[in-house]
Amino acid sequence: MDLVYGTPFWPSTFNPNSTYPSLQNDISCDCLIIGGGMGGALTSELLTERGINTVVIDKRKIAHGSSSANTGLLQYTNDKTLTSCINTFGEKTGVRFYQLCREAMQKLTQIADRLDTDPWFIPRTSLCFASSTDDVAMLEEEYQTLKHYGFEAELWNSDKISSHFPFSKPAALYTLGDAEVNPYRFVHALFESASKRGARIYGQTEMIHCEFDDDGVLCHTSGGKIRARKVIFAAGYETQTIKKDQGAYLQTTYAIATKPLPDLKEWYEHSLIWETARPYLYMRTTPDGRIIAGGLDEETPREDQREIRARHRGDTLLEEVRSYFPLEGLEVDYAWGAVFGNTHDGLPFIGPHPEYPHSYFLEGYGGNGTVYSMFAASILADAVTGVENGDMELFSLTRTSKPSPV
Repeated sequence: MDLVYGTPFWPSTFNPNSTYPSLQNDISCDCLIIGGGMGGALTSELLTERGINTVVIDKRKIAHGSSSANTGLLQYTNDKTLTSCINTFGEKTGVRFYQLCREAMQKLTQIADRLDTDPWFIPRTSLCFASSTDDVAMLEEEYQTLKHYGFEAELWNSDKISSHFPFSKPAALYTLGDAEVNPYRFVHALFESASKRGARIYGQTEMIHCEFDDDGVLCHTSGGKIRARKVIFAAGYETQTIKKDQGAYLQTTYAIATKPLPDLKEWYEHSLIWETARPYLYMRTTPDGRIIAGGLDEETPREDQREIRARHRGDTLLEEVRSYFPLEGLEVDYAWGAVFGNTHDGLPFIGPHPEYPHSYFLEGYGGNGTVYSMFAASILADAVTGVENGDMELFSLTRTSKPSPV
């Protein structure tokens, strides 16, 4: 699957010290992770912390799938509001989902602080503005819901927005406890940490197929066989090609990184910015003074149109950014498109599947994939080590696609 096209920004920011070879012989392990992106990296970090003999494989170079295209906005809030989650799943599940996202943000902060390689992880506030006056009531209701269940948030009116930013909107939710990250550096830093604890990591090693028996899983790869007691499928959007019941829909999203700007003082707190419209525009800054913006989700274009489409959509994104921050010298430096997936009910898929013994799936689909991957890694680390974790039931791969509140 062609996950990324155009020219993503993040690989230009880091030349990893570690190069991960392809597998050339038969090996065994306690847990095999298939996928060398964010989900696989976080899971390998937690498993090796617990002393689990871990192997990771990826058919590409490490972190060269969706992680290289990730725009690195980390938030406890979601594309699906807490109010909507409660209406869809009931109070207990909806609130627990948001609590897990907040806990994941705290865990991501702790992990980033201890890594040897700086992942450019910086705590940030977020501003989600009403795209039109029609959305103000929804934001007001969401503010009340967040406050009721103990989540930090403020409701800003148009005057407060315009006093902090060079644009005005009818209303906005201002939240704390979020962060930005360089996802490419973060994945490499995580694998560097896991490998120091003994994880064996192989790039350019493709899973051909798996055989399941009473003792575990035998994974046939392009370079050798791997015998594992457990396997975790963390192949991102390509997991959709592994099992029959896909459970998600894929689109293409676009992003740009501007050339560095000398002054971003009009950008209050360098907050993460997004909106209520769907599909939505989102924006952030980088430590070297760039603006990263993304959005314009659409059906994936034909293969021969993808490169030119990424450039064209990049120009459109630049004009969107300019309408909010009319800065001199605002130019596109990098523009790319990427496959993006979501589930029908807005929750990720995490856990076992009845047709795949000794296996777990990590499908952190949605606009908050890194956060979902963090709590998924915690849930699956418990599963592999025999620790009961009731949260896994919330994200069952066999749940109904049309849930109703309890």
